[in-house]
Amino acid sequence: MSAPEFRPPNLALTTIGLSLATFMQVLDLTIANVSLPTIAGNLGVSAQQSTWVITSFAVANGIALPLTGWLTRRFGEVRLFVLATLLFSLASFLCGIAQSMGMLVGFRALQGAVAGPMYPITQALLISVYPAHKRGHALALLAMVTVVAPIVGPILGGWITDNYNWPWIFFINVPIGIFASTVIAAQLRGKQEQTERPKMDYVGLATLVIGVGALQIVLDKGNDEDWFNSPFIVVASIVSVIALALFLIWELTDKDPIVDLRLFRHRNFAAGTLALVLAYAAFFSIALLVPLWLQRQLGYTATWAGYASAPLGILPVILTPFIGRYATRFDLRWLAAFAFVVMGATCFMRAGFNLDVDFGRVALVQLLQGLGVAFFFMPVLTILLSDLAPREIAAGSGLATFLRTLAGSFSASITTLLWEHRAIAHHAQLAEHITAFDPGTRQAMAALGGSDPTRAALLLDQAITQQGYQIGFNEVFHALGWIFVGLLLVVWLAKPPFAPKAGPAASGGH
Repeated sequence: MSAPEFRPPNLALTTIGLSLATFMQVLDLTIANVSLPTIAGNLGVSAQQSTWVITSFAVANGIALPLTGWLTRRFGEVRLFVLATLLFSLASFLCGIAQSMGMLVGFRALQGAVAGPMYPITQALLISVYPAHKRGHALALLAMVTVVAPIVGPILGGWITDNYNWPWIFFINVPIGIFASTVIAAQLRGKQEQTERPKMDYVGLATLVIGVGALQIVLDKGNDEDWFNSPFIVVASIVSVIALALFLIWELTDKDPIVDLRLFRHRNFAAGTLALVLAYAAFFSIALLVPLWLQRQLGYTATWAGYASAPLGILPVILTPFIGRYATRFDLRWLAAFAFVVMGATCFMRAGFNLDVDFGRVALVQLLQGLGVAFFFMPVLTILLSDLAPREIAAGSGLATFLRTLAGSFSASITTLLWEHRAIAHHAQLAEHITAFDPGTRQAMAALGGSDPTRAALLLDQAITQQGYQIGFNEVFHALGWIFVGLLLVVWLAKPPFAPKAGPAASGGH
C-alpha cells in the first residue's frame, strides 16, 4: 500500500534523470541514420550493408519491448531502469569502439535490446512518483521528449559526424546514461516494490524472438531486396507469419504468458492503443517522407532538410507545460480529436505542394503540425493507461510502445513503396504524351539541350521523373490526411474517466 505513495526527495531531479535517459534512447533511433555513409566508408562496407546498423537495433528493440511486463515482475521497475540504462551506456561505448561492421551490428543489437524497457519503465515510474493531479505534467513531458528527440537526432548526428567522428554519436550516451542511472538509483532508493519469480515462458519467448525478428527484417529490408521478388524476403515473411500465429495462440491460452495480451480486455487500453498505433504510423510516414522529398526532389542537403523539418518540435516544447497542467480539465477525447484535425489538415496542405514550394512554406506547415502533435501524445497515452491496474502499467506501456514501434516500421516500408510505385506510374502516364512528332516536345527539347538531342532527352526524362515523384508525394499525403480524419472515430471508442491508476493515491487527485 505504501509503495504507490512514495515521493522522491527531489521530484525535479528525478524527472530530469528519467527524461534524459528516455531522450537518449529515443535519440538513438535516428541519430545514426545520417552517419551511415561515413560509417560504411570507414569500416569498408557497402551502403546497403551499413543499413544493418539500423535494422539490428530495430529488431532487438522490437523483441525486448513486449517483455517489459515480465522483466518488471522479475526485477522491479527501479532496478530494471537502472540496469537497462547502465547497459545502454556500455553498449553505446562498445558501438563507438567497434572495429568492424560485424562488431558494430552486434553491439547495436545489444543496445536495442537493453533500450526496450527504458521508455515503458520511464512512463510507469513517472506515473508512480507524481501526485495524481500532476500526472498530466509527467505524461506531457514524456510526449515532448518523444517528439523532439527524433527531430534532433539527424541534425545532431550530422553535425557530430561532420565536425568530429561518427563514434561520438555513441560516446555522448555514456555520461548521460551514467548520470541518469545514478540519479534514479539515489532518488528512488526507498521505493518499495514487490518482485516475483515468474516462470519463463520459453515457447512464448522463442516464437516472439523468431516472429518479431523476422518481421522487422522484412520491413527494414523489403525495399532494398525488391520485396517478394526476393527469396530471402519470402522465406522471412513465411517464418514471421507462422511464428507470430503460434505466439498469439500460445500467449492467449497460457496461464502465465511472457506477454500479457489479455490487457486488451480493457476498453480504454484497446481503443487508446489502436489510436496511438494508427496515428503514430501516419506521423512516422510524414517524418520520413518530408526530409526524403526535400533532398531528392528539391535538392536540399541533409542538414537543410533537418532545418526545414525542425519547426515541428517548437510548439510541443512551448505548449507542454500548459497541456500537462490543464488537459485533465477537458474530455481528453476532444483534445485528441483536435490533434487529428490539425495533423490531417497539414497533410492536405502538403498534398497541394509543388516543386516550386519555398523553405518558408515547408517550415510553416511543419510548425502548424507541431500544434497537432502537442495535443496528440499526452491525451492518447493517458487514455490507454487509464483503466490499467497499477501492476499492469509497465506491461501495458511496453506492449503499446512495441505496437507503436512496429507500426512505424510498417509505415516506413509502405510509404516509401507506395511513393515509388505511384511515381513510376505517373512517369509512365506523363511519358505517353511525349513524342518526337509533338511540336511542344520538340520545342522543349530544343530549349533544354540545344543542339544535343541526347542531353535534351535526358533532361526531359529527369523533369518527368521529378513530376512523377511530386504527384506521388501529393497522393500519399492526401491518403494520410484521410487516415487522420478516420481516427476521429477511433478515439471516441474510449470511455471516461481517464485518470491513470497509480495506486490508492490516485483516487484523491482527480
